[in-house]
Amino acid sequence: MKALEYCKLHRALCVGIVNTVGSAIARATDCGIYLMCGPEIGVASTKAYTSQIIAITLFALKIGEDKVSTQKRRHEIIQGLKSLPEQITKVLATEPQILAISKKLKEQKSLLVMGRGFQFGTCLEGALKIKEISYVHCEGVMSGELKHGPLALVDDSMPIVFVVTKDKHYDKAFSSFEQVTARKGQPIIICSEGDERVPSKYDKIEVPTTMDCLQPVINIIPLQLLSYHIADLRGINVDRPRNLAKSVTTE
Repeated sequence: MKALEYCKLHRALCVGIVNTVGSAIARATDCGIYLMCGPEIGVASTKAYTSQIIAITLFALKIGEDKVSTQKRRHEIIQGLKSLPEQITKVLATEPQILAISKKLKEQKSLLVMGRGFQFGTCLEGALKIKEISYVHCEGVMSGELKHGPLALVDDSMPIVFVVTKDKHYDKAFSSFEQVTARKGQPIIICSEGDERVPSKYDKIEVPTTMDCLQPVINIIPLQLLSYHIADLRGINVDRPRNLAKSVTTE
């Protein structure tokens, strides 16, 4: 709601991107986009998150449709959006592998999720899901800030999920991955299909490659499945995490 106050103060147009028709944000904003992705049964949002990424991307494409200098990228993003259903199906097929990894993590009390660029947002959302659903302490870490504190936590017993898919930050993200492994870290890697640079001795989940701004839609799915399976293995109701509710009614 602070964003709404800022918009009113500066007389800016406030756009709401929401799923529920008639929600508080939908009523308070000047205009908006309804996701229309159906009701979220569980308290922890999943499909609404990925739908928001797609809605914001479509919004940006619409705003920039008359800009000549970005037409090539615009076309590539549109083609990437068309390919998402098939790519998501391929990621879902890795669920047995993710379940096997979850069995190794179910007794852990803490977990780090690391990434860079667009994937830092993926790490924050993935860490949130793991905290919400499985009750495992989890932090999303910007891998570029590894030496500013998080590296001190790395040893052979600290579970780490590393998101190292191919984009313009790939080389720097991989450098952070090597810093972790040099300190006996045993990361679980979410990487692009066919990435032979990732050593086979580590657990890895290969995902399809798409446009950099759409890659979070692909990369969040393994983390959502990981949070689900860890919670299920721990005997937790994944739809009704303790102390949480679908809507916040108190400040």
